[in-house]
Amino acid sequence: MATSDKQNTLDYINQMFPTEASLSGVEPLMQKIHSEIRRVDAEILTAVRQQSNSGTKAREDLAAATSAVQELMNKIREIKTKAEQSETMVQEICRDIKKLDFAKKHITTTITALHRLTMLVSAVEQLQVMASKRHYKEAAAQLEAVNQLCSHFEAYRDIPKITELREKFKSIKQVLKSHVFSDFSSLGTGKETEESNLLQQLSDACLVVDALEPSVREELVKFFCNRELTSYQQIFEGAELAKLDKTERRYGWIKRRLRTNEEIWKIFPRSWHVDYLLCIQFCKLTRSQLVEILVSMKEKPDVATLLTALQRTLEFEEELAEKFGGGTRSKDAVDDNEETERSGNKSQTVSDIRKKYEKKLAAHDGSQHEEQDGQKDSSVPGAGFNFRGIISSCFEPHLSVYIELEEKTLMDSLEKEMLEETWEIEEGSQTNILSSSIKVFVIIRRSLKRCSALTKNQTLFNLFKAFQKVLKAYATKLFTRLPKGGTGIVAAATGIEGQIKTSDKDERVICYIVNTAEYCHKTCGELADNVSKLIDAQFADRVDMSEVQDEFSAVITKSLITLVHGIETKFDYEMAAMTRVPWSTLESVGDQSDYVNGINLILTSSIPVLGSLLSPIYFQFFLDKLASSLGPRFYHNIFKCKQISETGAQQMLLDTQAVKTILLEIPSLGKQTAGAASYSKFVSREMSKAEALLKVILSPMDSVADTYCALLPEGTLTEFQRLLELKGLKKADQQSILDDFNKRGSGISQPTIMAPSVAPSAPNTSIAPTITNAAASPGAISSREDVLTRAAALGRGAATTGFKRFLALTEAAKDRKDGPFRKLFNA
Repeated sequence: MATSDKQNTLDYINQMFPTEASLSGVEPLMQKIHSEIRRVDAEILTAVRQQSNSGTKAREDLAAATSAVQELMNKIREIKTKAEQSETMVQEICRDIKKLDFAKKHITTTITALHRLTMLVSAVEQLQVMASKRHYKEAAAQLEAVNQLCSHFEAYRDIPKITELREKFKSIKQVLKSHVFSDFSSLGTGKETEESNLLQQLSDACLVVDALEPSVREELVKFFCNRELTSYQQIFEGAELAKLDKTERRYGWIKRRLRTNEEIWKIFPRSWHVDYLLCIQFCKLTRSQLVEILVSMKEKPDVATLLTALQRTLEFEEELAEKFGGGTRSKDAVDDNEETERSGNKSQTVSDIRKKYEKKLAAHDGSQHEEQDGQKDSSVPGAGFNFRGIISSCFEPHLSVYIELEEKTLMDSLEKEMLEETWEIEEGSQTNILSSSIKVFVIIRRSLKRCSALTKNQTLFNLFKAFQKVLKAYATKLFTRLPKGGTGIVAAATGIEGQIKTSDKDERVICYIVNTAEYCHKTCGELADNVSKLIDAQFADRVDMSEVQDEFSAVITKSLITLVHGIETKFDYEMAAMTRVPWSTLESVGDQSDYVNGINLILTSSIPVLGSLLSPIYFQFFLDKLASSLGPRFYHNIFKCKQISETGAQQMLLDTQAVKTILLEIPSLGKQTAGAASYSKFVSREMSKAEALLKVILSPMDSVADTYCALLPEGTLTEFQRLLELKGLKKADQQSILDDFNKRGSGISQPTIMAPSVAPSAPNTSIAPTITNAAASPGAISSREDVLTRAAALGRGAATTGFKRFLALTEAAKDRKDGPFRKLFNA
């Protein structure tokens, strides 16, 4: 027994006999337990006996079941044996009956065959008589009967009598065919008007043709169509009518022929669709003749004549598609037809034709799929034949003159729009784009409608390429309108030479050009999508406006760079004024200099206008380019000054902080602050570099090298030498400092601590080595942190004679309510 069981037993005993007095009940409890044990043993014994009895009974039941199955199998074998005996008996009884049944079947088949043979002989003889007398109606019915009777003798083809009858029947059909073709040869000669019963006879002859082989009907219809078109071929192959300008008369001929023979052609069954097949043959013949005319022309065809012929052909094909394809002509198409008939061929100009094509386009595009479905009429032989393009497609290789005219028209329209362009935006306009761009795309869309109504194959693709040329020309004209020239950092980066002087109007025009180029870029993509939907699938993948869009993207980039460069050019005077200030003779530090006010005036007059005209993405691009131009330019402009005293450096440091504040306010001036964070970070970094340079100028001579290396770790030897000149140090006195600077630079390592406000300078073209070490040499300042602390103190004006004056000005500036200098203390 496990420990837990022992514990439970003890707990149970302790619970039953918690005290010594309770032990008196042990004896009754033991008797009760013994009684319970005896009862359980009795139940176990009874269960064992019952289980033993049930096993014996199960074995007895299994033996009984096995015996029953064996008995059943014996009975089944007995039944099978009796069934086989019965089958043998039935076969013996029925053997004679089967012989009699087979004999009866053969006799019945023979009687039926002889009866049908008699009927076939009689029917062939009757058909021969009907054929000789040209009784077509009765002969048609008799033909059907003979055909059915002949089908019963397919298995007896080798029997001489059957072969004789089949040959005789074949000769009778040949006679009937010759009689029918002979009678139909008189149709259309005027003889039918003299003999009233001829049309009825020919109508009955059609029944005979239907009863003959299908090839006979095809041959008869082909014979009839060829005879009808013989006169057409003779008429329009003559020198007088075999011309492109006579194309409409061809379609008039077949229409008159259809109307004239409408009553006569009723003799043909409707299922033959003779007029349908005749029109197909007419279209194929007309196409071959037009191809020959177009190829044989020594000179390019006249555009008006070519388009007129093509338009008439398209209209005729549309009529055929509606007549035989189940389509319904649109109201616009009917109006076009009426207008064409009123105007006449000779008075119709190219512009008239184009106007009609524009009307047709809307209905043509919307119902194209419906028309194709309508053509597939199951009641028409060869259902699904597409009349559209069956003739007009032959004009495709010769439409280059039309494309040349369209391209010339587009170019002329572009020149006209550019001459009429005011380079201003209409009052109340919300788009800020030039009106010429909208008009150019309207003209292009009209041209697309005209051409897509004519063709959707190679010609439409050639017109698309003409659109590309026109749009590229428009992009070139936009670029030409930009102010030219320019010098400076942006000019060096873009390759533009000469100064760019921009007025307020020029800046607005540049913004209009940017917005216009963006509109053209977007609309070019939409135009390409429209063309790819209209043009045939084999050309759809080649429809691409990416090159044109790249042209307009280049215009946008060049425009924004020009805009930046124009602003930069405006700063030329202020930068020159900065170098003319007598920095070496200033006696005290005052308010910000006049050139700073000039910079502020330039930006406050231009930036609000630019912010209102440019979209956020392009204004952000403008800010990035402006920051990359003005920050480095201001830094390098400090080196153009002659000499800077400590007071001058304090004043210039004050101006630098004011310029920095002005530049940081540009996004707010333009009312576009969404993407100003990166711009502000860049401006702060570039202007902090100029502040660091001025702090180096303010440093004492004995620590100038250490301060320079600490604040401008990427500075060069040339800049350092120029900085010494700005401090007023003569060349003779510079040598010792330069030697010490060079020695320090030979064993330096990358600085580990950077001044927070220092940013890398713009690329320098000097060949002098770049200084990358800020570690002090022995005998110099003890640590880099000391250098930075001392430079910061110099930047605040410490140890200068004008320090009190500087503090007084700064305190006074805090009380002013306006001015860039006031903003320095609100940051």
